[in-house]
Amino acid sequence: QVQLVESGGGLVQAGGSLRLSCAASGTIFSINVMAWYRQAPGKQRELVARISGDEILYADSAKGRFTISSDNAKNTVALQMNNLKPEDAAVYLCNMVVRTSYVGSYWGKGTTVIVSS
Repeated sequence: QVQLVESGGGLVQAGGSLRLSCAASGTIFSINVMAWYRQAPGKQRELVARISGDEILYADSAKGRFTISSDNAKNTVALQMNNLKPEDAAVYLCNMVVRTSYVGSYWGKGTTVIVSS
């Protein structure tokens, strides 16, 4: 079984920065996709950023402020978030598409980001 654990959330003032991290553990042959999603209260879950090989995709709301990076040797993905805005407040969830004996999509439990204005 594969487990994802996020860390790095917290309370920050508008304009501040946070760095989220996610580590995968278990019997992992390879990781095809690493991504960060977020879900604010009363809203649908939305993609924030995704990295697959050399391809990186950002939501429009994240472009220019957030940076996703991965360390495939350590099975980790990070999200550096700068110039945070109150509308960035949400539970941030890590998602990975992992090859074990099959290919599956796994989710962490999330880490909460609160941005005060």
